[in-house]
Amino acid sequence: MKVKFYPYILALFISLFINSMIWAQKPNPTPTRTPEKNEPVRTFEVRLPVTVRDKKKNLVSGLTKEDFIVFEDGVPQEITFFSDEKNNPPVYVGVLMDTSPSTAGKMKFSKEAARNFIYNVLRLRKDKVAFVTFDHEVNLVQDFTDKLDLLDRAIDGVKKTGSQTALYDAIWQFCDEKLRTAPGRRVVVVITDGDDTFSRADLEDVIDIAQRTETTIFAISTKAGFLGTVPGVEAGTVKDEGDKILDRLCRETGGEALYTGDMLALERAFRRISDELKSQYILIYRPKNQELDGKKRKIEVRLADKDKAKEYKIRTKTEYRAVRDILTMQNPGL
Repeated sequence: MKVKFYPYILALFISLFINSMIWAQKPNPTPTRTPEKNEPVRTFEVRLPVTVRDKKKNLVSGLTKEDFIVFEDGVPQEITFFSDEKNNPPVYVGVLMDTSPSTAGKMKFSKEAARNFIYNVLRLRKDKVAFVTFDHEVNLVQDFTDKLDLLDRAIDGVKKTGSQTALYDAIWQFCDEKLRTAPGRRVVVVITDGDDTFSRADLEDVIDIAQRTETTIFAISTKAGFLGTVPGVEAGTVKDEGDKILDRLCRETGGEALYTGDMLALERAFRRISDELKSQYILIYRPKNQELDGKKRKIEVRLADKDKAKEYKIRTKTEYRAVRDILTMQNPGL
């Protein structure tokens, strides 16, 4: 049996030798493939909700696409889509409320403040809100809806507190399970008074999933209660290490962490977020580097006019990771 295979093996070696000699005499170009007719070209784009404020922290409106320049890893990018407050896409907001033991004395007011926020941010027949509680468990109390009576009922139904604080798990699970398919701007608003004590996910996991699902995170820290012992929202100061974590979580996803010292400050915090969501600019760009290499890429948005750049401050997400499940492919889903 073995003898019968020898001629074939010899012929194979001869063929390989001849081919190697041929390719040694001419360049070996990288083969290209022409896409079939009507075959979609798989390119990905990055969506940036952008907030612009002046030196007095007032929201700035009236800017156009030409006012913005986007850089990725220092390289200028082409903006492929732009919208302002007049034609912005719908907002899908997850309101995540901490119901760990330390919130028991604040729950009544937190519920009322959350209700007021939902009433202010929700544009009927356009935006949708979901309501989630988290302690040692994560509970979707009300899925996305624009029906205020359902959201009222969900908030009113929260009576008990749990035993721990699974903050990271709540954000990770909501982004992964509920916001991946949301056809608009994706936002999480977290109301919490404590550090994470129970999650399997960590801070890096949460930042990564939020960036991959293009979710902007806002956090309202009520850690010190409503005793006036924490600097107010306008002060923008951070109290302790737990608040620094919230600050980083929000900053790297394009949002903001707010620190409340009293009931009035909490109301102002909700109103600030609501006004911002109504006034955002949406920029989409197609990265010149289309390689999904899993690496983090730095984002910077500037104003083209130098005078405006001195007067205004821009806030948006600062980076993303180029992975295969990045959401905004050729169709931005707006």
